Amino acid sequence: MAVQSHDPSLYTHRDQIPVRRALISVSDKTRLLELAGALAEAGVEMVSTGSTAATIRDAGHSVTDVAEVTGFAEALDGRVKTLHPAVHSGLLADLRLADHREQLDQLGFAPFELVVVNLYPFEETVESGKPAADIIENIDIGGPAMVRATAKNHANAAIVVDPGRYDEVIEAVQAGGTTLALRRSLATEAFMHTANYDGAVANWFLDQEDATWSDAPAAEADDEAEAELSIDMIFEAPSDASPSDSTIGYEMLGMREAVLRYGENSHQRAALFTELQGAGIAQATQLHGKEMSYNNYVDADAAVRAAYDHERPAVAIIKHANPCGIAVAPEGAADPIAAAHELAHACDPVSAFGGVIAANRTVTAQMAQTVSEIFTEVVVAPDFEPDALAILTQKKNVRLLVLPVDFEQNPIELRQVSGGFLVQDADRSFAPAAEWQLAAGEPADAETLAELEFAWRACRAVKSNGILLTNNGASVGVGMGQVNRVDSCRLAVERAGDRTRGAVAASDAFFPFADGLQVLLDAGVRAVVQPGGSVRDPEVIEAATAAGVTMYFTGERHFFH
Repeated sequence: MAVQSHDPSLYTHRDQIPVRRALISVSDKTRLLELAGALAEAGVEMVSTGSTAATIRDAGHSVTDVAEVTGFAEALDGRVKTLHPAVHSGLLADLRLADHREQLDQLGFAPFELVVVNLYPFEETVESGKPAADIIENIDIGGPAMVRATAKNHANAAIVVDPGRYDEVIEAVQAGGTTLALRRSLATEAFMHTANYDGAVANWFLDQEDATWSDAPAAEADDEAEAELSIDMIFEAPSDASPSDSTIGYEMLGMREAVLRYGENSHQRAALFTELQGAGIAQATQLHGKEMSYNNYVDADAAVRAAYDHERPAVAIIKHANPCGIAVAPEGAADPIAAAHELAHACDPVSAFGGVIAANRTVTAQMAQTVSEIFTEVVVAPDFEPDALAILTQKKNVRLLVLPVDFEQNPIELRQVSGGFLVQDADRSFAPAAEWQLAAGEPADAETLAELEFAWRACRAVKSNGILLTNNGASVGVGMGQVNRVDSCRLAVERAGDRTRGAVAASDAFFPFADGLQVLLDAGVRAVVQPGGSVRDPEVIEAATAAGVTMYFTGERHFFH
């Protein structure tokens, strides 16, 4: 079909558009009343359908049923209710065109500036094991039509498909209207929402090619049933569940953001995909430097993970996903983040060459000056001072990344294995020192205990078997990735050199024998924190006691493979 060509001169620029009329029809009613209350307070006319309208009305807000707008009651058991010119003219009218405005007036239809729609719970219905007829009734038709229409017309209206975006929309309504940038972002998300939905439907049909379907009519479907798929469902299926009960279609909704030059090695293809609701390193804004590589993203993510394990101003320097140095700012430092960087770099300056740096605070000019003197691949932070940018951008190749303002670490971790993938809760918790068990030596004073807590948190960033030596809130020696803990201890001591004497040590898992601990004791470590739990704990405790060294058991481990 030919698409009509419009003269660009006919269009007028519309950035901020006040919201006067909203169409709301949602299956997932999460935060619906919060949104409806804000719209009501702003004087927005709300038009709605079915149980959505009833929910809003029961909360005491005025709402107009779609049937009043169309002049027709729902037909065919609810299959037809919003598929009407009175609805879709209001969704598709391009109000930048005088002709469209005139036609709306002639037809007696009003436009919508905001549309809030999410779709029938098709995938949840499939996963519930219901018969094919029920599943087919949960293939949404009117919903995707409204979503796509509004997304196409984002120059004039905002489409919201995810309750996670309600805060932005509420703020926009209260500030005078949605901006073009917000509407474009929402439209992108909307088209991906319908694309993934259609893909799920198509995949289900492919799976049914050899199945015998029942022609019996299904019970009337609740066109706006609550959808309660959550991350917890991945872990909570009973051990004796049937495949249909225990298989969760956990889908990382995302889009290909960039094709990378190559992968981990030059012969491997690679691309970056971003999650729709992601707010991590994949969504970081690159301010300067060469194109990010596959390995840059891996190391930057590891660096951010390490830096953000600490509440105090912290810097992590990463090479090949392992820390070259981690440090927090000393108390009273004039420039905390710059001080943290200097301490982190001092841990292993040789390995830090060509490394990736992450800071959990804004990069200052003082930190930038120090970084500019060191060959660095990537610097990632929540922000950069203008003077810091001026200094770092003099380096042509260094990549500067700003994390999203709503940055948060992922609540789950996925790892591909042949034929599938593994999913686990992200390792984000640390047993506080108050819960540790004193296993050997005298109780540590407050300063030493704080140092042990820092070491325990920082050690999580070290690839197993992990040993980390620290002093004054900074790593001084790291032993990682060895196939036995003795070698990791030797590596940490070798890298720390004379700095081992008087340092504290953290081990990501228990010492299976006293030999690894003895390497640390002989080098002058003054205190140790480790999970405990080995059958040879008495042997390890005896070695620490004989050396007069304080040792705590945390009761938890932090393997990082």
